[in-house]
Amino acid sequence: MANLERAALVRPVGEVSGGRGRLATLYEPDPTAGYVVGVDIGRAWVRCAVADLAGAVAHRQDVPNRARSAAGLVDTVTRVAREVVERAGMTWTQVVHTLIGSPGVFNPRSGRLLFASNLPGWGRSGLLQDLRQALGASVDVENDANLAAVGEGAFGAGVGVPTFCFLTVGTGVGMGIVVDGRLYRGARGAAGEVAFLPVGADGTPGAPPPSDPGLSRRGMLEAATAADAVVRTARALGMGGARSSQAVFEAARRGDPTALRAVELEGERLALVVGSVAAVIDPELVVLGGGIGRNLDLLQAPLTRRLHEVTPLRPHVVVSRLGDDAVLRGAIAVALDVARDLVFERRAGSV
Repeated sequence: MANLERAALVRPVGEVSGGRGRLATLYEPDPTAGYVVGVDIGRAWVRCAVADLAGAVAHRQDVPNRARSAAGLVDTVTRVAREVVERAGMTWTQVVHTLIGSPGVFNPRSGRLLFASNLPGWGRSGLLQDLRQALGASVDVENDANLAAVGEGAFGAGVGVPTFCFLTVGTGVGMGIVVDGRLYRGARGAAGEVAFLPVGADGTPGAPPPSDPGLSRRGMLEAATAADAVVRTARALGMGGARSSQAVFEAARRGDPTALRAVELEGERLALVVGSVAAVIDPELVVLGGGIGRNLDLLQAPLTRRLHEVTPLRPHVVVSRLGDDAVLRGAIAVALDVARDLVFERRAGSV
């Protein structure tokens, strides 16, 4: 224990008496032995937080994502991450590991991020090298839906649920899968890329035509259920003021019949996702998140009705408890697993 204290890996927190003999000193792991940075990159926002080794967030910041190129986004992430650490009263040398959540699947062989169509240029080669050059060698990139599933399993609706899925529906569509308490990535890291499920081009108002050449790049299911699809559906039904998916859901809450029909179609399409996943994964729970998914109060009835029509496999569907923080909390949780080992190796080896 003395060696661990000299290495600043543990610290005394008090003393206790066993009745006879000397007092025993109580120790705890020193949470200030290092820090982690979590980043959530979305089409509209970049969210960042720094936390100690106990997971306590020291500072966080959310900024609009105005980058229109990969280089611009690397600059934004670097600037925000360093500002967060500085405003927490630390230096970047105290950061042990940085974990970046992003749409897409990182391919370690090619060094490219695949399927990140909503972030211009983000799939180019050399991206991870640029991030490591800007932020240090200990930087990893993970799929945002995977991190949201980790966050929800550690802090949200998935606590205590061994097998569940996190379905995020917003600018894009993705899924994180937890099986027996462990994140499941698949053979090439693409498990949960439900955007490419071949469902949704069903001829209903606003649905993508099966002949659309962009479907192979974006995915049929995403083209049918993401935020722009909600707007397209509402307009196809005659809702001229449908400027955003948020406006459609707000109108539905006011009782607008056209908006309610657009939301109904969205719920029915999402039921096909839940039913497909239930047949393969058999999750106990499906957690809905993202800008669209958080509207489960409106989506629940059509989703449940359609699910009962198409399958006897009906996992419980709930809304995310973490909301916009799901990816960020997951990024911190995964970064901590890496950082704790790194801190112990570095400091224990010095005594």
